[in-house]
Amino acid sequence: MQNDMARRLAAEFIGTFWLVFGGCGAAVLAAGFPALGIGFTGVSLAFGLTVLTMAYAVGHISGGHFNPAVTLGLWAAGRCANRHALRYVVTQVAAAIVAAGTLWLIASGKAGWEPGAFASNGYGELSPGGYSMSAAFVAEALLTFLFLLIIVGTTSKGAATGFAGIPIGFALVLIHLISIPITNTSVNPARSTGPALFAGGAYVGQLWLFWVAPVLGAMLAGLLARSLYEPSSIEDTIVVEQRRAE
Repeated sequence: MQNDMARRLAAEFIGTFWLVFGGCGAAVLAAGFPALGIGFTGVSLAFGLTVLTMAYAVGHISGGHFNPAVTLGLWAAGRCANRHALRYVVTQVAAAIVAAGTLWLIASGKAGWEPGAFASNGYGELSPGGYSMSAAFVAEALLTFLFLLIIVGTTSKGAATGFAGIPIGFALVLIHLISIPITNTSVNPARSTGPALFAGGAYVGQLWLFWVAPVLGAMLAGLLARSLYEPSSIEDTIVVEQRRAE
């Protein structure tokens, strides 16, 4: 059992590290590069591709959460065992901080580099488009709500087997295309925490929203999933978890 948990946490660490390093790395290193900048469309694709690739690389080991809001939303849906939830969240946040630190180390190796927002999330003056706190809160809660429903729906009984990573990855691309101008897109408290700690100042002060709104949205979606999808699709997951623990 301990070995199984270690494997799960290692998978969550690797997946979350890749999400933050790949997605935020695209924003910090490539988005504004002269003449070859990938822009916010490229950054959106980068975030989606990190989830898509890791869903297939390590998702079968841990479930491929890579996001505290997803873990808590799946817990609310009955899809994540109690003993996994807190350890997953701690591991995801640690991985995000390590990824942001690694990205800082690489980015600061260029002469004259200015960190700026360092791919952090924000509202008001820190919003890329100047959106208010209330607008940011609604966007983050709603988009995480829909993201969690997509995750539960594509992994439920009756969904196409083996293809869940594709719609989940593309859903994250779409989410970024919608909300980069609003908040620079979080829907993931770990992704927000890592860069904010290095950007510092007001970004840390606004970090609360990028925990509260995504977690609220995800948990509401998880509760809805209990009645929206067939009960067996949720209960089967619990049965599998219980058998693994035996």
